Amino acid sequence: MALKNDLILRAARGEKTERTPVWLMRQAGRILPEYRAVRNSLSGFIELVTTPELAAEVTIQPVDILGVDAAIIFSDILVIPEAMGLPYEMVEKKGPFFPETIKTAEDVAKLKVADVASDLGYVLEAIKITKKELNNRVPLIGFAGAPFTIFCYMIEGSGSKTFSKARRMLYQAPELAHQLLQKITDSTIAYLKAQITAGADLIQVFDSWAGILPPTQYESFSVPYMKQICDAITEVPKTLFAKGAYFSRHSLAALDCNAIGLDWNMDIAESRKLCAGKTLQGNLDPCALYASDSEIVKATKSMLDLFGFEKHIANLGHGVYPDINPEKVKVFIETVKEYSSNK
Repeated sequence: MALKNDLILRAARGEKTERTPVWLMRQAGRILPEYRAVRNSLSGFIELVTTPELAAEVTIQPVDILGVDAAIIFSDILVIPEAMGLPYEMVEKKGPFFPETIKTAEDVAKLKVADVASDLGYVLEAIKITKKELNNRVPLIGFAGAPFTIFCYMIEGSGSKTFSKARRMLYQAPELAHQLLQKITDSTIAYLKAQITAGADLIQVFDSWAGILPPTQYESFSVPYMKQICDAITEVPKTLFAKGAYFSRHSLAALDCNAIGLDWNMDIAESRKLCAGKTLQGNLDPCALYASDSEIVKATKSMLDLFGFEKHIANLGHGVYPDINPEKVKVFIETVKEYSSNK
């Protein structure tokens, strides 16, 4: 059965749309009281991720409550290292933590390429439930972390301002780094393909820590693995988002992807030139949603004017922050819908 609202898929493919589609990174989560009610009934974040019925419920909440044009499956990029044999914990108010990290060639050798059906079946089940419950209202976005970002966590063991342990390996043991990146890439490709089989209509690859690398290293340690993913995924549109890596836009746009995500520091006109022919996604500053309603309307209209009204998926330049009022998010979403409908 055809989707009732396929705006995001058409925009990603570069087709004309009646208005600009809109969704938000991290929309399924902490800003919504309805999400917190589900989350607080459980032992922790990981229990929510691994319980398909509840993951599906919080995936759909933003469609019902905020009126976004797509759902994105509620999960975490770190399910991949766990499926490869490196489990993680989610520490309240601190973020992810890996009790064991990758230090040596022996550590890399011990990792397996993820068996998606057995190791990540809970995500696939959540996708199937979500698709059924959405009843073709809007598309469902699947996602994974980019290999370099996953690599950072597997070596560092947690979030970091510098990821100096992970970056040290690039200088001291580049061959070992490439071996680990390849294993992550193989796991990620299998995972994304399984998400598509389960029902994902579009996939996004998040390179959250792309901006910590110098351009030459990004070309060596990220772009080739992003290329493998893009070349392997042919069934649905693909969006690449490399936060902070303003230097990467041209290289990523040369890959077989449909859309390039922009963070709020990336100039829109410059990005149009660097990513010629691609759909762009973004890129309102998430902090703009702390402003008054009238200022949010003004900033959103300005952003839409700069992008133009073709080949654009409206979003923030990063995930919505947890203390932002959902009513402010609704102002952003409604402004995108109303203003772009009149163009």
